[in-house]
Amino acid sequence: MAFENPDREQIKEILEKAGNIAVVGLSDKSDRTSYMVAAAMQQKGYRIIPVNPAVQGEILGEKVYASLSDIPEPVDIVNVFRRSEHTPEVAREAVQIGAKVLWLQQGIVSEEAGNIAAEGGLTAIMDRCIKVEDSILLGKR
Repeated sequence: MAFENPDREQIKEILEKAGNIAVVGLSDKSDRTSYMVAAAMQQKGYRIIPVNPAVQGEILGEKVYASLSDIPEPVDIVNVFRRSEHTPEVAREAVQIGAKVLWLQQGIVSEEAGNIAAEGGLTAIMDRCIKVEDSILLGKR
């Protein structure tokens, strides 16, 4: 069966319930899409947890972790800014840490990652920008 994203009402509910968003592949460079999207989500009240093994210290005022398994607190959404071929491993880690949602950003699709997430009890969303969805569904907050 081909993958289908949750409907808009389900995505709205996911965003309304989310607190902690781990952003895999979050760049420390302010001109990168991952940084701009994460900053916008942070301004809307979400807690951003940067995940990037190539960066030390902080991004957006939050401690950077090398991997999802290093995060010492619950994660609601794993938002992924990595190429599609890297997403199955991210999906496995998301399942291991007990995340609720695997969200692959716009342009990122992986049936394998989606299957891993689904089998692990996670909701998978692919090829959608979390910032755009939040703006459409929840508007200004």
